[in-house]
Amino acid sequence: MELMMRNMFQSLGKSRAANRLAKKYGLRFGAARFVAGETIQQSINAVRGLNQDGRVATLDHLGEFVFSEEEALESAAMCIQTLDAIAESGVRSNLSLKMTSLGLDISRELCVSSMKRILDRARMHGNFVRIDMEDYAHCQVSLDIYRELRQEYDNVGIVIQAYLFRTLKDIDDLHELGANLRLVKGAYKESPEVAFPEKSAVDENYKVIIQKHLLNGHYTAVASHDEAIINFTKQFVSENNIGKDQFEFQMLYGICEDLQKQLVKEGYRVRIYVPYGVDWFGYFMRRLAERPANVWFVLKNMFK
Repeated sequence: MELMMRNMFQSLGKSRAANRLAKKYGLRFGAARFVAGETIQQSINAVRGLNQDGRVATLDHLGEFVFSEEEALESAAMCIQTLDAIAESGVRSNLSLKMTSLGLDISRELCVSSMKRILDRARMHGNFVRIDMEDYAHCQVSLDIYRELRQEYDNVGIVIQAYLFRTLKDIDDLHELGANLRLVKGAYKESPEVAFPEKSAVDENYKVIIQKHLLNGHYTAVASHDEAIINFTKQFVSENNIGKDQFEFQMLYGICEDLQKQLVKEGYRVRIYVPYGVDWFGYFMRRLAERPANVWFVLKNMFK
C-alpha cells in the first residue's frame, strides 16, 4: 500500500494537468506546511522566523514546469530578485535552484548563461548558490555544468544522491574541485538499473559518502531527517576531530522542527530548505511520496 501511494504521488508530481489544477486552487490542503508561500516577501518572512531561533536557510524559487525560453528567463530573474531580497532584508539565507527551471531542457547555453548571471549577483552580495540535483536523466549534464561553472566561481555547490550506483565515483571525481556538496538520499523514482532499490543499501551508501567527503576535507551538508544518519554523522565527526565549521545539517521547511531546534541547541549549524513560488506542486508531491505521515496530515486538513 505504501509503495502504491509513493508511486502515485511521484507520478502526479510530473503531471502538467495536475500542476495547472494546483496553481488554480493555491496552497490548500496542507501544502502551506511545506511551502513558505507564493511570493518573495512571504519566503523572507519565513526565513526571518527561522533565523530568530538560530536556524539559517536556503531559499528556492520553485519552478519545474518550464517549457519556453521566456519562462526560463523569468525563473532566472526570480532567482536574482531572491538574492537581492536576501541582501536587502539581511536574513541569513543562501539560494537553491533547479537548472531545469532555467531552461536546461530547452537549451544548455541558455541555462549556463542564466547560471552565470545568478552567480555574478550572488558573488556581488557575498552569497552562495546550490544547484539541486534532479532525476537521473539530468545527473551527468548537471555535473558537467557544475564543473564548467567552478572554473569561474567558488560560490556554487551541488547535490549528490546516495541512492545512485554512480555516486561514490562522483564523490571521487569532485574531490579535485574541493566541491561543497549537499548529500541526500534521493527523492525521485529511478530504475533499479541505476539506483539501489533497497532502503538499507541506500542508507549504507549514504554513510560511506558522508565519511568520504568529510575525510576529503570539503564542506559537507548532510541533508536528512533520519535520526540514525544524523547520529552517525555526529559520532563520526567527533571521532575524527572534524570541526563544526566543516559541515552542517540540512532539513526541509515544515518537517522535524523539534529535531532542527535541538541540533541548534547542541551547537550545530542547521540550514532549512525553504521553497516558495506558484510552481509548488511537484515539490509537494515528492514530500507526500517520501513519508506516509505527510499524507495523513494533508487528509486531516482536507476534512477540517
